[in-house]
Amino acid sequence: MSEPLDRSTIWPYDERGDAREFHYQRFGSPTVAAAEAALGELDGGSALLFPSGAGATTALVLSLLEPGDTIALAAGGYYGTGVTFAALARWGVRVVEFDQTGTPPEDVQLVWLEAPSNPYLTMPNLEAAAAHPAPVVVDSTVATPVLLRPLERGADFVLHSASKYLAGHDDALLGAVVCRDEAAAEELRTFRGRTGVVAAPDPAWLLLRGLKTLEVRVRRQTETAAFLAERLRSHAAVEVVRYPGLGGVLSFDVSDADAARKVETSTRVIVNATSLGGVTSLIESRRRWEGDRVPPGLLRVSVGLEDPAALWADLEQALDT
Repeated sequence: MSEPLDRSTIWPYDERGDAREFHYQRFGSPTVAAAEAALGELDGGSALLFPSGAGATTALVLSLLEPGDTIALAAGGYYGTGVTFAALARWGVRVVEFDQTGTPPEDVQLVWLEAPSNPYLTMPNLEAAAAHPAPVVVDSTVATPVLLRPLERGADFVLHSASKYLAGHDDALLGAVVCRDEAAAEELRTFRGRTGVVAAPDPAWLLLRGLKTLEVRVRRQTETAAFLAERLRSHAAVEVVRYPGLGGVLSFDVSDADAARKVETSTRVIVNATSLGGVTSLIESRRRWEGDRVPPGLLRVSVGLEDPAALWADLEQALDT
């Protein structure tokens, strides 16, 4: 059964001339609210949707921090997060990177973790972070609430690029923040409405569709990723394999950038494209985007729902080319 899609931007006031729950789309709409309720139930908090993961990141940071505040950012995580924070430097936001498997630095006002990090796939020390006095954000895009519920482990906020696993079909651009504290959620909701960083009904409707199959997809992708990681470790052309034992993303290194380009352009089943979390398997050299912060031969694979044996045969022939 499909939820209704309401594209209205306005709704009439009640018979007394007062605003109803929904009156202007910038402050909330039925389809977005339904998707937020569904995601909030999965993650165990109050969810708010944004137009993209980067939009969610920006809104959360600007709503929490003041000029001169510092973010402790997990090293080796999604490079786009660091790019966003660098863009906010002109507003006085500072960043220091740290090893998230250890303890966050002391003099920071926000701790930003990633579970697991992308593309190095380290898992954060959630206990050490929760003991820190600063609010803790966990980007749980790869783990999803199927495999990890960070709010239950002491985090204050969970961030998702909902374009990835949550929506799951590479057709919806969306971000989300899930708040442990309802008062914090209300502050962020107010900030979102005032700044207009709001999600549209259509991608929210696609998110509702994707959440219905989330667990089935993530369990299958995790099984396949574990299978591929094991096979890759035994291949002579592969130098390093990174896989944390959960989720559908893995990365591995071949000898150099030329070898990586040859592999990514030789696959026939796995598509050479960016992003992750969809039903179609993807592969790409991350050097093109991240430069020297990753090894030249690093390849990231996002596992889809294809037959695992077919995916391995495709990787094997690409590595042997």
